[in-house]
Formats: sequence, structure tokens, C-alpha cells
Amino acid sequence: MIEAEGKRIGVGYYDMIEGAGAHEVIIETPEHDVSLPDLPPVHIKWVLIAYRERLKDLYKDPRFRYGLVFKNHGQRAGASLAHPHSQLIATPIVPRNVSMKLDAAKRHYENKERCLICDLIQQEINTGSRVIAQENGFVVIAPYASRFPFEVFIAPIEHNHSYGDTSDDDLERFSHLLKDILLRLKKVLNDPPYNFVLNTSPNTEAKPRLSDQWATLKYDYHWHMDIIPRVVRIAGFEWGSGFYINPSVPEEAAKYLREIS
Repeated sequence: MIEAEGKRIGVGYYDMIEGAGAHEVIIETPEHDVSLPDLPPVHIKWVLIAYRERLKDLYKDPRFRYGLVFKNHGQRAGASLAHPHSQLIATPIVPRNVSMKLDAAKRHYENKERCLICDLIQQEINTGSRVIAQENGFVVIAPYASRFPFEVFIAPIEHNHSYGDTSDDDLERFSHLLKDILLRLKKVLNDPPYNFVLNTSPNTEAKPRLSDQWATLKYDYHWHMDIIPRVVRIAGFEWGSGFYINPSVPEEAAKYLREIS
């Protein structure tokens, strides 16, 4: 309901928010049976540019506090349309999972005056065992204590808090790497269903603005992408505890993905 105002109403202890928002479907190709990693890098670049331009446009609306770009590939990953597509949803609140990441990044910056993700990237590069690829200014990592088998984390090595500020040249480099990693996952796991999520900064022009909420955001946050192959199911233990059971060691997953042709 992009026409709604997104007003917040108190209902006792709870809040009820008017359903203001936007939901857009980004068609990746006119070809029905071609998946994203099978497209040439220049085509993937234009998909990535579409993400950026739509986010920038939606962030002009002060009602929208966050824009989430994601892709569901395969029925088990929640894809309801067979045609290759991604989605963008803008919301009048910052989602809880995103807020937790933002809070952790801000606390780290307040303690160390450095970006948390920059520190993690440097540590992973120094360690090396979980690095899948490092090229053209980007790094691909199998995260430490990964939640899911063959989970992948991609980020620019140089600090950048907002995907909306990423240049065409950087997106061209990112397109080559994204194609490469998705093809590796496709070959190693036999074209698995997967989700990917683009994590970027919230809309700093949204209202009402809190006095110091985003004071260090430009320095403490770092955009990145998570790719989650859906090769195991989340069951009762995970839902009840918040813990994840991952039978695949990330160092071994990284090794497999590095070695695949």
C-alpha cells in the first residue's frame, strides 16, 4: 500500500503500523528457462544496477525506512514464480534482524573506531581457510560458524556502507564474481534452491529521524550479500532455540567451492 501513511498506533503494549510500503518484482531476463548464473556478466550487471536504482528511488520517500532486495530460487526456497526474478520490498520500519546487525556494528565502532565487517573481512583474508575467492575488490567467504551448509558471504573489501553508492564499475566487477559463485554452488550442489539477500544501509532520510541513530552509520556499516543454499530444513530445534544445526564445516565448504572448475 504505497498510498498509506505508515502511521504508528499504540494498542496497549503493542504497536500497530499502517501498511505503507512497496513491493517490486525485478524480472531478470525475458528468457523463461535461463537462471541468473547462466546469464552473461554484462546482463547480471544490469540486474545489479536495477537493484541500486530502485533502492535509490524508493529511499526518496521518507515513509520508507528500509529496502530489502532478495531472490528466492526454487520452490523449496519460496519461489512462487518459475520465471527468473528478484524482489524488492520497502518497509516503514527497519526489520529486527537488520536492526540487530546495525546495533552490533555501531557498538563495535564505538569501542574500536573501526567497521566491524571490515575487521571480519581482514581477519578472514589473513586466516585464508574460509575464503572462497578474492578478486576485483570483492571477497567471498564461508562464514565462521555458518548457519547453513555452503552459506556464502560476499562484500566489497573497501569500506562502503550503502549499496546505493556503489558505482557502475564496481557493479560490473561484482557481476563477474556473483556469476562465478552462483555457478560454483550450482555445480557443487546440483543446482540447489537458494535465497540471497542484499544487506544495505537503512534510509537515513526517513522520518521521524532520531537525533543520533545514524550518526556513525557511514563509518560503522558495510553492505554485503548473503547466499543461503536450501539443502537442509529448519525444524523444531532451530525454531525453539535460535540455534542452527549445520552438518557442513565452513572450511570444508570453502575448499570444495574453491576447487570446483
